[in-house]
Amino acid sequence: MTPEDIAKLPYRPCVGIMLVNKDGLIFAAQRKDSDVAAWQMPQGGIDKGEAPEVAALRELEEETGVPAEMVTVEGQTDDWVPYDLPHDLVPNIWKGRFRGQKQKWFLLRFNGTDADINIETDIPEFTEWRWMDTETLLGNIVPFKRDVYAKVIEAFRPLL
Repeated sequence: MTPEDIAKLPYRPCVGIMLVNKDGLIFAAQRKDSDVAAWQMPQGGIDKGEAPEVAALRELEEETGVPAEMVTVEGQTDDWVPYDLPHDLVPNIWKGRFRGQKQKWFLLRFNGTDADINIETDIPEFTEWRWMDTETLLGNIVPFKRDVYAKVIEAFRPLL
């Protein structure tokens, strides 16, 4: 695909989840499908007809085992936050139908304990997880998502 072809593709509608514990630390996990350091916060696509907040709570449970009853929704980004995939990844992800994602982000306060988190889900996406402060999180994110994460952290900083 040429850069011009990619520029014509739409963004995939998606949600992102900043799960924050009582100490203000952020949940991040290492992607299972990556051989290099590729830590991220939970995220996922929005199903047709699904409200973004409903999608965020569904994705949270699918990826971390944490049900909606264990979190409090404390905030969401005002706008969608887009990012472009590196051009070499576009043909291989989502069958080449999207140039990247536009994400509605939610800050969810985790009211459970570490024992309530289980990344060994039906379709595991992560190999390990940990709580990170904002600087550690930014330092471990794949470069093409770093700007998105910086915007999300800034948007939610008063709530952290």
